[in-house]
Order: sequence, then C-alpha cells, then structure tokens
Amino acid sequence: MSKYRCAWCLGDPLYEAYHDKEWGVPLKDDDALFEFLILETFQAGLSWITILRKRENFREALDGFDYQKISKYDLEKIASLLKNTGIVRNKLKIHATITNARSFLKIQEEFGSFNAYIWKFVDGVPIKNTVTSAKDIPANTALSDAISKDLKKRGFKFVGSTVVYAHMQATGMVNDHEIKCFRYHEV
Repeated sequence: MSKYRCAWCLGDPLYEAYHDKEWGVPLKDDDALFEFLILETFQAGLSWITILRKRENFREALDGFDYQKISKYDLEKIASLLKNTGIVRNKLKIHATITNARSFLKIQEEFGSFNAYIWKFVDGVPIKNTVTSAKDIPANTALSDAISKDLKKRGFKFVGSTVVYAHMQATGMVNDHEIKCFRYHEV
C-alpha cells in the first residue's frame, strides 16, 4: 500500500521527492534558508514546479547560492545571468537577488544569523496547522504579512506576504502537510 501524500504534489516524481524529503522540514541553516528565499522570490508569479525543475541551474548560475558572492555581483555577472536560459531571466528578480544577499548579510550582522532573525517570528517552534485538504492552505497569513513588512523595511525585494508564506512552508516554520499525509507527523 502506498503512502498518502498531500494532493498538491501528486503525479510528478520531482514534486513528490521534494514533498517527501524537503517541504516542511524545519531548516535552521543560513545557507539553506537563503537558497529557499531566493528560489521563492524567483517563483513569484510562476509555479513552484517550474522553479524546482530549474533549481540545479540556479545553483550553478548563482555560485551555489553563496550570498557572500552574490552580494558582490557586478554588471557583467548580471548580463551573463540574463543570458542564461536555464534560469528565470527576469531582470528585476536578478537585481532583487543581489539586493537580498546584501540585506541577508546585514541581518546576519545584526542578529548573529538569519536563522535567529527569521525563527524568532515563531519563537523557534514550527506552527503545526491541521490541514485536511490542499484547498484549506492559505496563500498568506497575518504572520507572513508581518514578516514581509519587516523584510521589506530591511531592504529585501520580492518578499510579499505570499512569497514569505511559501518560504515559511518550505523551511518548516509552518507545517501545512495534510493531516492524513505521512509527512505530517514526521516534520
């Protein structure tokens, strides 16, 4: 008998693997948090599966999501990214990635880590929702509104409330697995 999975990931092996191994797992590592923040900003207006399919291309193009390096990208690097057909070639999102890397470094300087900053919004403990169907999952919440507002105040771009809520789900700040899903109790 197969395991029950959240309905949103069914039918695509890449989506199912992401669901089974990553989505909703609490991440406390700044490198991983930055990677998801950048992937979520590129997702704005697109489907998550589109971003997942380009993830390795993003990793290669963005120096392994190294925010130290990204914060120093120059016009030549930006031009090469805009020509890279393996990633989302959106000029505003590419510029936002550089801005966000710089803002990420400032948060690390102020709080000691991005982890310490972002997880303070949930007192270090994931919010465990009781989702019975994918249609019950909100696109944003009052908390994602507040985090979005704070990130924007700190200079981040493309971090609207919906992007922030998706980041919270991906990094395990909130558990939105359906309660019947085998991952609900695992994460």
